[in-house]
Amino acid sequence: MYPEYMVAPIREDLTSSGFEQLMTPEEVEQALKTEGTVLLAVNSVCGCAASKARPALKMAVAAGDKTPTKLVTVFAGMEQDAVAKAREHMLPYPPSSPSIALFKDGELVHMIERYHIEGNELHRIVDNLKGAFEAYC
Repeated sequence: MYPEYMVAPIREDLTSSGFEQLMTPEEVEQALKTEGTVLLAVNSVCGCAASKARPALKMAVAAGDKTPTKLVTVFAGMEQDAVAKAREHMLPYPPSSPSIALFKDGELVHMIERYHIEGNELHRIVDNLKGAFEAYC
C-alpha cells in the first residue's frame, strides 16, 4: 500500500475526467452489473500508467462519438479487495496494472493488458480504445 497523499493526485487524474473511484468489492460488483458498457481502468503508480494508460483513457473518452455508459477505476496496490474483485471479472486474463477492461451488459468484451500499454505508442492505445467503443458502445 502506498501513502494516500502520494496516490491522491494519481486518483484525481481519472476522477476529474469522469471516472468513478471504486473502493470496495461491493462497489465493483454494482458497477459491473450496469446495463450498457462499463470501462474499468486498473490504475497504478507506475510510469506507463502516467505516460500512456491514463492519457489514452482520457483522450479516447473525449474523442469518441460512442463512449461507455459508465467509467470506473480501481487502484492497484491500494484497495486490495476491490482490485481483487475487479480482476475476478477480468478472467482469464492474468492480473496486470495498469490494465483496461470494457464490459457490455456485465460481460468482458475487450481487454488491454499492461504489455499492450507499456510497449505501445499512445496513439495506438487511443485507437484501440476508440475501436472497442465503436464495436461495443
